Amino acid sequence: MRKINEECGVFGIISPSPMPCIHISATALLALQHRGQEGAGIAYFGDANEESMTCKKDVGLVTEIFDNDFLRTAPQTTMACGHVRYSTTGSNTVENTQPIVTHHSRLTFAVCHNGNITNADTIRSRMVNERGAVFYTTNDSEIISKIIIDRMLDTGSLEKSMLSLMDIVEGAFSLVILTKDKLVVARDPQGFRPLCVGKLGDATVVASETCAFDSIGAEYVRDIKPGEVCTFWADGRAESVFHKPGPRALCVFEMIYFARPDSYIDGMSVYKARLEMGRALARQCPTEADMVCGVPESGFDAAYGYSMESGVPYGMAFVRNRYIGRSFILPSQGGRAKAVGLKLNPLKASIAGKRIILVDDSIVRGTTSARIIKSLRDAGAKEIHLRISAPPFIAPCYFGVDIDSKDNLIANKLTVEETCKQIGADSLVYLDLDELVRITQGTDVKYCTGCFTDKYPINVSGAGKKDKFD
Repeated sequence: MRKINEECGVFGIISPSPMPCIHISATALLALQHRGQEGAGIAYFGDANEESMTCKKDVGLVTEIFDNDFLRTAPQTTMACGHVRYSTTGSNTVENTQPIVTHHSRLTFAVCHNGNITNADTIRSRMVNERGAVFYTTNDSEIISKIIIDRMLDTGSLEKSMLSLMDIVEGAFSLVILTKDKLVVARDPQGFRPLCVGKLGDATVVASETCAFDSIGAEYVRDIKPGEVCTFWADGRAESVFHKPGPRALCVFEMIYFARPDSYIDGMSVYKARLEMGRALARQCPTEADMVCGVPESGFDAAYGYSMESGVPYGMAFVRNRYIGRSFILPSQGGRAKAVGLKLNPLKASIAGKRIILVDDSIVRGTTSARIIKSLRDAGAKEIHLRISAPPFIAPCYFGVDIDSKDNLIANKLTVEETCKQIGADSLVYLDLDELVRITQGTDVKYCTGCFTDKYPINVSGAGKKDKFD
């Protein structure tokens, strides 16, 4: 069991005239790299008269796949879509990397998907057994492509097929779909995963997070609404149709950890939300200490908020090697253990002899926390008080977060006091759920907190859990 994993990041662009859409897409995907570091891809048509679609994708990081040589020779196009992936369903192979391109007599299109289809196994089995469908990947995103084609035979419209899709699939999906003449985006009726729209000159852009817009110089316009299917044409026209929305349920862990702090999700600043989480922790359990510090980089903002509220000075406890990927991306536990030591080195001159309040976003199994705390002890820290800017994980997630089993969650095995002792801290405090709910009430958005409560906004019976899911 790894530390919490992101799902994926999606991007799309459509323009009335040729422009460097491929380069722009690669830049945006680089800004979304935190959402997936195992694979990336970009699909594009040269123009509306071009029938064939080109797709370049591979396993690896954005800068490895779309290097300078490729970008220098990439053609000017009027549209493109892209994806960065963390392999939550299926193995990490080129075939499972997105975009998923479908060539059909009725339509050639590419799908980029962020989320998790909870009834994917049931749908796949039915398609194979009843219709003889052939699947070329093991991720659940290909199921979406199959359903679109299937429903188009009845509806004759991509948009109507998307609405029909929402009656068939369950779970989380933010989608970007590229055809030869339009860009279609959709968000599941609960709005589990973010998706927003922006403008780059005359071009329309869509992305998982607003930080992608900042990276390309685009202006944020709005968020796609839950249950919305919105079509964008090259001339700037846009038209939306809506499925009946379900209970609003944006993943609260987007605000705690997934999203970049410079993003806005459904109208709320991620940075301000994390500051307030730190402030709430300081009010919840005032603690005498010499310094507040965050675990790089997910704990920085909440640590700063804790310092602001408590008056305890904010400082650095670690130097981070920025050339080492996040530890949970590595395939083996041994590799992840080594990566923690490689990427985080205690700053002895700052922490020796100090009473430290250490802020992090979560504890899953406790092994990473234990290694971090031990490294601080070895560097001379006098006391270490761990503060977590989320409640304890007690339940799996079915909507795109890699929390796969109650058996793997330390909060289901040990009390807070026992956990504190096992990881080697002097004290341990989690953010109260009521405080988290209060902090996220700044907009009309409601959040899914199922991983903290074991209560979900939609039925998940029979969804099952795997070691990985998309």
